Amino acid sequence: MTYVIAPPCVDVKDRACIDECPVDCIYEGQRMLYIHPDECVDCGACEPVCPVEAIYYEDDLPDQWSDYYQANIEFFDEIGSPGGAMKLGMIRKDHPIVAALPPQNG
Repeated sequence: MTYVIAPPCVDVKDRACIDECPVDCIYEGQRMLYIHPDECVDCGACEPVCPVEAIYYEDDLPDQWSDYYQANIEFFDEIGSPGGAMKLGMIRKDHPIVAALPPQNG
């Protein structure tokens, strides 16, 4: 089980969750943040600090955003498990379902 970041994060990327994550498993894509499913320790520290309520425990992800569970997994297909987001910085890509969205903020 893991936490998942959903569409409210797209084009917002507040990063408060990154500051709270004790294991550095929240990575920054071009338009949204992603939680690495193998690095997340399910502590839940990220969820309450998200100002746009974009972070859900996997089992609590709303049905309309169920594709984002797989998007958070597939985002890491090419980079694997680097063992921490800080060393990579922003990854200049997004999962295709995120990349295909129109701009989400004014």
